[in-house]
Amino acid sequence: MDRSALRSRSWLAGVVALCGVWLVQTGSDLRTAAPQPSAAQALASGPGVRPGSSATGPLRPSPPVRVRIPAIGVDAPMTGLRLGEDGSLAAPPAADRNLAGWFEGGTAPGAAGTAIVAGHVDNAKGPSVFYSLGSLKKGASVEIDRRDGRTAVFSVDAVEVYEKDEFPDERVYGATPHPSLRLITCGGGFSSETGYLGNVVAYAHLTDVR
Repeated sequence: MDRSALRSRSWLAGVVALCGVWLVQTGSDLRTAAPQPSAAQALASGPGVRPGSSATGPLRPSPPVRVRIPAIGVDAPMTGLRLGEDGSLAAPPAADRNLAGWFEGGTAPGAAGTAIVAGHVDNAKGPSVFYSLGSLKKGASVEIDRRDGRTAVFSVDAVEVYEKDEFPDERVYGATPHPSLRLITCGGGFSSETGYLGNVVAYAHLTDVR
C-alpha cells in the first residue's frame, strides 16, 4: 500500500471531479444539493480523539462484494479501486449509479485497519449510490458482504463534511489497530459552475460478524 499517496489529498480529485454532474446540469444550488451532516453527527473533539473501537475481533482479509446501509436505502455491489499514475484514486464507473468502490490497495473491510469505500453522489442522470450519505446518523449500521461469505457489520461513529483545503488526512486515513471503515463521497458547499467543493466522510467501526 502506498500510504503516502493515499494520505495525499490528490487522490480525492478522482472522486471530486465526477461529483455534482447532474446538479450542475440542472443548475441546482445549495437548496437542492445532496444532504449534508449536521454538527450533531460530528466526532467528539479533543486531542487524539478517534472513532470507536471494535466490539469484535478482526477478520482475515477478503474482498468486499456488496454494501448495504438500510438507513439511507443503499444496497449496492462493489468494485475494486486503484491508484492512478498521478497518485489519485480512480472513482467507480460513473455510468452505474448503484455501484460503490473500495481501495483494494489498502485494508479490506472487516480486517484490522482502516478500509476506504467511495461512491458517487450523482452522475449525469441523477442521484447515485452515496447521494444520501450526509443524512446518515450516529449508530446506523453498514453491512458489507465479503467474498468469503462473511458479512462485516459496522456501526457509524460520526459523519462529517470537509472543504477540500481542510481535508483531515490523518483523521480519515490514519491506521487503526481495530477494523474501521470510512465511507466517502462529495459534499460541502455547492457551485452551479464547478459542483461540490468538498467531501462527506462517515466513520464506522466493526461491531458484528455474520
